[in-house]
Amino acid sequence: MNRVFNFSAGPSMLPESVLETCAAEMLNYQDSGMSVMEMSHRSPVYDAIIKEAEAKLRELMNIPDNYKVLFLQGGASTQFAAVPLNLMNKNGKADYILSGQFSTKAYKEAQKYGDVVAAASSKDDNFSRIPETTRDSFRPDADYVHICYNNTIYGTKFNYIPDTGDIPLVADMSSCIISEPVDVSKFGMIYAGAQKNMAPAGLTLVIIRDDLIGNARETCPAMLDYALMAENDSMYNTPPCYCIYVAKLVYEWILGMGGLEVMKEKNEKKAAYLYDYLDSQDYYTAPVEKASRSLMNATFVTGDADLDKKFASEAAKAGLVNLKGHRSVGGMRASIYNAMPYEGVVALVEFMKDFAEKNPK
Repeated sequence: MNRVFNFSAGPSMLPESVLETCAAEMLNYQDSGMSVMEMSHRSPVYDAIIKEAEAKLRELMNIPDNYKVLFLQGGASTQFAAVPLNLMNKNGKADYILSGQFSTKAYKEAQKYGDVVAAASSKDDNFSRIPETTRDSFRPDADYVHICYNNTIYGTKFNYIPDTGDIPLVADMSSCIISEPVDVSKFGMIYAGAQKNMAPAGLTLVIIRDDLIGNARETCPAMLDYALMAENDSMYNTPPCYCIYVAKLVYEWILGMGGLEVMKEKNEKKAAYLYDYLDSQDYYTAPVEKASRSLMNATFVTGDADLDKKFASEAAKAGLVNLKGHRSVGGMRASIYNAMPYEGVVALVEFMKDFAEKNPK
């Protein structure tokens, strides 16, 4: 069986051992006589799966007891509306840090529901860096501050946690969730689409502090009301059952290797190998400021659109797939999430060297 090195930004590759477990249990999960895909979410067998998934995630991320864990649907983009509908409920104000396309989409969506401003932005620099902020950057009466912690498209990541004082900090962590330790207590809420680092597409994770639940607007749809979802243990309706099962296996996989400290070391090693090469030559250019570089998404260009297209095409033929950059920025993007082995990054760098030698500019 030939498996490629999949550098897709999402849905992305999953650990092979997790896929093997899924395959082994596909027809008969723990002698239940059925697949997890088929069983009722109200059954005792599935109830054990979702409870264990939450327990493993709490252990993995060291989530404090005063935070709820919700397994939801709708993708992270649905949270762009759910956040203001639930949290922008005292002064009707929210501050957003704009560091890429998804934080900008969240900002525009929130503007439908109240007084929303951009407290900082790196748009003028084509989002090639993370904006710098201080506590004075934010309005003292804002109901929350929103950030996108890692920017998939541009390949940037916050190298600091903004100081928001008593204002709850909300973070979209879709493309870096469970890639390294995070102090959950510094955030009022964390949300993430699961399809980049923890499960197939279809699951959205929400981790929210208890005191931020229960104040949704009267006009908030039931499916977006965090209190309703928490009261029903993420089962107000049928949850994304199979995705939650896979997420549980991924949590176990990371815990089995030693947890998020070990995962971070592995991710830093992969990213360093790629960035060290990019910094050592002049054929490819990495547009992101070094201090803002992402461990998960590395972007680079040749400076020639035709060469970039050829690079992605020939890389795919060599078993290095989905390296084409996002349509809004072009170039190349290597998404090296948790499941990408170190060998995949080594293979990519060797291909980059070979391509540069064979295609002089």
